[in-house]
Amino acid sequence: MSNFINPVVEKLGRRLRLGVVGGGATSFIGSVHRTAARLDDRFEVVASVMASTPERAREQGIQAGIAEDRAYGTLDEMLESEGQRNDGIDVVAIMTPNHRHYPECKAVLAKGLHIICDKPMTTSVADAIDLVKSVRDARIIFCFTHNYSGYPMVRQARAMVTTGKIGEIRQVNVEYSQGQLSSYVEPNAPERLKWRLDPKRGGPSAVLGDIGTHAHQLLTYITGMPLAKLAADVGPTVPERQNDDYAGMLLRMENGARGTLWCTQAASGSENILRIKVFGSLGGLEWEQCSPNHLKHMVQGEPARILSRGLPGLSDAAHRASRIPTGHPEGFQEGFANLYNDAAEAIAARITGTEADPLALDFPTVEDGARGMRFLEAALESSNSEGGWVDCTLNF
Repeated sequence: MSNFINPVVEKLGRRLRLGVVGGGATSFIGSVHRTAARLDDRFEVVASVMASTPERAREQGIQAGIAEDRAYGTLDEMLESEGQRNDGIDVVAIMTPNHRHYPECKAVLAKGLHIICDKPMTTSVADAIDLVKSVRDARIIFCFTHNYSGYPMVRQARAMVTTGKIGEIRQVNVEYSQGQLSSYVEPNAPERLKWRLDPKRGGPSAVLGDIGTHAHQLLTYITGMPLAKLAADVGPTVPERQNDDYAGMLLRMENGARGTLWCTQAASGSENILRIKVFGSLGGLEWEQCSPNHLKHMVQGEPARILSRGLPGLSDAAHRASRIPTGHPEGFQEGFANLYNDAAEAIAARITGTEADPLALDFPTVEDGARGMRFLEAALESSNSEGGWVDCTLNF
């Protein structure tokens, strides 16, 4: 990835102006989003609504370096005021609790602004489908921040599947485990966990909304095909817990390939382990987040190969997403930044009526968000029917 040419400034004559919603002082993900937006110098963060109450929102915006007159108290105030400025925002990044994503996206769409939204996109399939239609009607760019699809070797895996390097996909396996909820923390949980465990704010399943949708998106992103159906067991594993902290399921992909998905936030001692394996008629691929620079490529009857980020011979998509010299660790923050970088190029092209670099159009979209919600609801439906197979297809 070049650090010397700024395609956004080339097209627009300036950086994109970004307003952020959520992600205040106590938010981990807020600083990740703001840093990602600035890393490639495509955006300038100029406006904010950083908390749920007007006074705190203004205070935290100013603390984050937003000008006092653009550190707003509410989203409506920001949209109204920015719409009257000659230098108003072009894009809104949304990183609030899950239940607010849908109404906030709708409010932003009504102003014709582009959107970068954290996951999950909504808390129901009906809202997700409505959002797909609204985004298409408004003809705006919608980037959905499943950041693992921004890793260079994930993009390499996708490119290898697309070009037939491992043949026809036959088996898939993906797992995502954390240990932060391995004990009953609810009575004294910090707010960042409390709202996630509240179905009214976090959605109908904590584990599926928080990390299950990541596993699902990574699987469909690398294979390039939707999930057709699943059979799931979802629920709590910690005594006294009411919300889900575990999900295990059998999968059937669109082409008939079989697979499994396991995700949990109650695996004692697990730090943040995301792994995927994809096997085809000619070979297989393995990638895990704790070793993000490497992709294992296996061919039947031959020694396994370890492909390293940044070295010659990788796909253009992988090279575009690589930022620093080979051998240095590169990952979570850069994955987010790759999505912001891609979205910025797509937005600048849309504003100027020009063509975007095709490699910049490989970020998750509103359609991916809707498929994630269908996956979540199908898993709960299956689990509630004692693990019966449930169709996951979604037609827009």
